[in-house]
Amino acid sequence: MTETATRSRTRIEVEPLTCTIGAELHGVQLGEAAHDDTLFAEIRQLLLRHKVLFLRDQNLSRADHVAFASRLGPLEDHPVLGSDPDHPGLVRIYKDLDSKPEHYENALHCDATWRECPPMGAVLRCVETPPVGGDTIWVNMAEAYRRLPEHIRTQIAGLRARHSIEASFGAVLPMEQRHQLKARYPDPEHPVVRTHPETGEKILFVNAFTTHFVNHHIPENVRFGQDHTPGAGLLLNYLISQAAIPEYQVRWRWTENSVAIWDNRSTQHYAVQDYWPAVRKMERAGIAGDRPA
Repeated sequence: MTETATRSRTRIEVEPLTCTIGAELHGVQLGEAAHDDTLFAEIRQLLLRHKVLFLRDQNLSRADHVAFASRLGPLEDHPVLGSDPDHPGLVRIYKDLDSKPEHYENALHCDATWRECPPMGAVLRCVETPPVGGDTIWVNMAEAYRRLPEHIRTQIAGLRARHSIEASFGAVLPMEQRHQLKARYPDPEHPVVRTHPETGEKILFVNAFTTHFVNHHIPENVRFGQDHTPGAGLLLNYLISQAAIPEYQVRWRWTENSVAIWDNRSTQHYAVQDYWPAVRKMERAGIAGDRPA
């Protein structure tokens, strides 16, 4: 079943991919939407509703890619991956036989929560795809929060946690460089449950970059050390594991010139690395976000 969003010149057909998250858009080109206020506004509203949008056969240049993503907000570079020299904010994520064996993408994560203000979202375009494999999974973390047991929601209300680039991207660096990276991006503290600034939804906001709670060790939670260690760690692992539940997920099979747009505030994602020795080339524009609250 499909929904339809209409305007005077363009008709967008909206095909939900699951009951929980994700929709494929038909009949629209993002290059046009980058310069059309009405069309862009419709796409933004659909993004808030479905959390991740997919489009195929997009005739999208790098300039168009950056122009569309910039409508969502200012773009930001990645401190480790860098960006295209001619298109600041556009990160090339190219995997081939000469690529280092990195395992950052194939973990369920919310982008760059090691920033004080994590990205609002991203626009990802497939440049070259493997003949099979290389799918990406997205997860609705508002649904993950909504379906937590009531006593868990009560227990985590008000909890805050640290997120670390040092313990993730920095782990492979020599100690001095790792410390420099942490000095540039000190581990921020975020709420375990954030409120979406546009929809008001409550979102479970812990992921692979989360290291520990900062305000769990209080008399209400800790009788003996066993409640704090490993008790707090077990609770954090339980919360992080919610993103692995298939009922909260959508899985996308890439084709060349297909695009995904996602709301990083309310989702996590996982890039499946099951395509070696094939090549996978993606280009991503990340949009700066606000401080989680």
